[in-house]
Amino acid sequence: MNAVQKDLENRKEEIQNAMLVMFKANMTITDWDVPEGDDKEAANILLSIMQESLDRIKSDVEAGKYDFY
Repeated sequence: MNAVQKDLENRKEEIQNAMLVMFKANMTITDWDVPEGDDKEAANILLSIMQESLDRIKSDVEAGKYDFY
């Protein structure tokens, strides 16, 4: 395992928790804004939005945008 892999492995839980915090915060905001809304629908839409963002970042990585970050 190289230094980058070790660093990210050490922070893996922190990164995953940050994603969960962002998800839960947006679920809460949606519940405040649309209290009568369907939480499962909101969760699925939010996951779609998050996946779209991850896909965009992945595309940027593949295109070399972060090669010299």
